[in-house]
Amino acid sequence: MVKAIVGANWGDEGKGKITDMLAEQSDVVIRFQGGANAGHTIINEYGRFALHILPSGTFYPNVTNIIGNGVALDGKKLIQELKSITDQGVPAPHLIVSQRAQLLMPYHVLQDTYEEERLGGKAFGSTKSGIAPFYSDKYAKTGIQVCDLFDEPRLRERLHAAVTLKNVLFQHLYHKPSLNEDELMEDLLALREELRPYVGDTVAFVHQALKEGKTVLLEGQLGSMKDPDLGIFPMTTSSHTLAGFGCVGGAVPPTSIEDVICVTKAYSSSVGSHTEPFVSEVTGEAGDELRRRGGDKGEFGATTGRPRRVGWFDAVATKYGCMVQGATQVALTCLDVLGYLDEIPVCTGYEIDGQVTDQFPTTPTLLRAKPVFTTLPGWKCDIRGCEDYNALPQQAKDYVDFLEAQIGYPITLVSTGPKRHEITHRATKLN
Repeated sequence: MVKAIVGANWGDEGKGKITDMLAEQSDVVIRFQGGANAGHTIINEYGRFALHILPSGTFYPNVTNIIGNGVALDGKKLIQELKSITDQGVPAPHLIVSQRAQLLMPYHVLQDTYEEERLGGKAFGSTKSGIAPFYSDKYAKTGIQVCDLFDEPRLRERLHAAVTLKNVLFQHLYHKPSLNEDELMEDLLALREELRPYVGDTVAFVHQALKEGKTVLLEGQLGSMKDPDLGIFPMTTSSHTLAGFGCVGGAVPPTSIEDVICVTKAYSSSVGSHTEPFVSEVTGEAGDELRRRGGDKGEFGATTGRPRRVGWFDAVATKYGCMVQGATQVALTCLDVLGYLDEIPVCTGYEIDGQVTDQFPTTPTLLRAKPVFTTLPGWKCDIRGCEDYNALPQQAKDYVDFLEAQIGYPITLVSTGPKRHEITHRATKLN
């Protein structure tokens, strides 16, 4: 069977911990989209890790970790990340890199950086990891697949075609130096030898694993709001962040996905640009306090280190996010963070042009939305590390009940801390 673990919101929901926890009972974990532009934070017996490209099943010797064909593969960062975890005493993971995955090239990072500079105050807040140029090239059919590394004439041909286009762009639009094709070719051939031990036919592997009754986890990056089709376009990422894309990016048949675990925080956070709509945002001293207390070490991007924008739980966005993901259950993270509050606002509606709605709108309308809050009592105590849901204060359980009723999807897991087993299991109250 296949389970998908995906984000209901803007990313940063705590998916890494949930994947890490569920990987313990899984056979295969697949990263199916995105690249090294977001980090999944995991805390376990080996230490604290921010994985950017490796799947979150990396820490289990029983798991085969797959980088699927839908991933933007930054090969150098993958090799660096493998070394960084083994240097900290983690056994080398069982890893297969799809031969059909495409390579994120140095010129993608340059183009991403140059474009953000060109846009100035209208920039998208990119992590400058090369993601948008990578996917642009992929769908323009000018990308380079991992399998191309092992056919040098083909590799040279594809690289030459890509560099020809990039040099026109770099010189005449960005007024930057041209690329050196020979140097890029040498780098690719060196990367080939580093990747060689890991490259394989992941499509055949996954289908055989399913035939044998193995459990497969699809690990998504970012969340519903960042999907380029169903999110807050154009302030999105450039790969599809929805569970359904796992069928393409992870090469699993759609009929095999039986469980979609949608992850959401007990409050909201986003590492995106301040130009993007974020209706429930809380600013000033209250926002600074929530940001300081949030996450594992405060709300700062695992990849960029940028301060995340924070807000109260947005039931309108989360209900929509769970809907488009096809959630079968919801994992609520960071409940422990809110223990300092006397009262906790929840965004239960949007006021748009004088009308209140609980339906999530398209971006032009979303930019005009104002939050409608319902305030709940806080529990004013430290619940961090609690592993028994029934032992939580009644106000904390009432808060979870309220969120579940608002979003209309069953909250079955409630996380009370960043460590692997700081989590509680909850019986849903939905019929």
